[in-house]
Amino acid sequence: MGRKVLFTASTYSHIVNFHLPYLRKFREEGWIVHAACGGAPVQIPDVERVIHLPLEKSMWSPKNFKAAMELSGEMREENYDLVCAHTSLASFFTRLALWGVEERPLVVNMVHGYLFDDETPWLRRSLLLGAERWMAMDTDLVLTMNRWDYETAKEYRLGQQVVQIPSVGVDFSRFDRVPQDSRRKLRKEWGIPEDAFVLGYAAEFSRRKSQGVLIRAMRRLPEQVTMVLAGEGALWNECKALAEELGLGSRVLFPGQVRDIPAWYATADAAISASRSEGLPFNIMEAMYAGLPVVASDVKGHKDLIEDGTTGLLYPYGDERACAAQILRLIRSEDLRRELVRNARKYVEQYSLEQVQPQVWGQYSALVSLKVTLQ
Repeated sequence: MGRKVLFTASTYSHIVNFHLPYLRKFREEGWIVHAACGGAPVQIPDVERVIHLPLEKSMWSPKNFKAAMELSGEMREENYDLVCAHTSLASFFTRLALWGVEERPLVVNMVHGYLFDDETPWLRRSLLLGAERWMAMDTDLVLTMNRWDYETAKEYRLGQQVVQIPSVGVDFSRFDRVPQDSRRKLRKEWGIPEDAFVLGYAAEFSRRKSQGVLIRAMRRLPEQVTMVLAGEGALWNECKALAEELGLGSRVLFPGQVRDIPAWYATADAAISASRSEGLPFNIMEAMYAGLPVVASDVKGHKDLIEDGTTGLLYPYGDERACAAQILRLIRSEDLRRELVRNARKYVEQYSLEQVQPQVWGQYSALVSLKVTLQ
């Protein structure tokens, strides 16, 4: 029987959106591949078995501890050789589930952005950092994607080994196949004037993603500006109500979860983000490759991709005035837009799946090989 690997994440969609190339690679190398996820079930290719976990987004929900107990039983039955944990919540409860497992598998914690930083209130930061330190001895390898997370993991020894990787790799090829009439068709479908300056932001509607900052910034922008906020989430209704309350109902669009992101980027003139923190965000990297100038909050993850004034524009997190001012700079200067796009496209190519996948696979392989050597 071949070796066995388990991928875990808070949601099925996370696995599908970010890790399919790695599931496929494990299968090609003869591994048996399982996944354990919460959220709405969707089909996951190249996985022989999926374990549904009753995870909730609140870290201290009793259901999450129940999920850890269920997963612990599965791990005892399956005898995995390697566990690759993703997303902060699922990663914590995955490692908690391993407590008491006699022959513990190798554990990789891929950090898609710690949910704390230097600006996080002391109590919340202490709890979240404490949870990571609690699990450090049972974490063989930590893979981080931005500088702040890497330095924090090293400083507090949040794993036996800490390595920084350039994300999991973005498949940019789909942005090379966008039909030429996509911009015209979508603008017509959504009633967006041809001369509108369109801002795009694709993200879950949550406190961390901070769409409200962008909606309020729209009050300071010319009538020609339209904003498209794609995605779903707990705060979708709240954000839509805010736009209506501010008289922006016709200028802020909410298309929901969209599948054809390349077509929406072709419709836009710039990409924006108001996030509180990030790992290394796909939406920014995709926009940079797709030829959109980017205005984003000055937070970890964004700062790793954007050099202010060179590959994009940054503004202080939560500052709607500064956000609007940076967007106005783009609107008023075609030369600036062209310069940012040219620099960003060249810079972001290093994050392509073709370049990154061998690096990440090399980390997985080296960890497994080291265990084999030591046995």
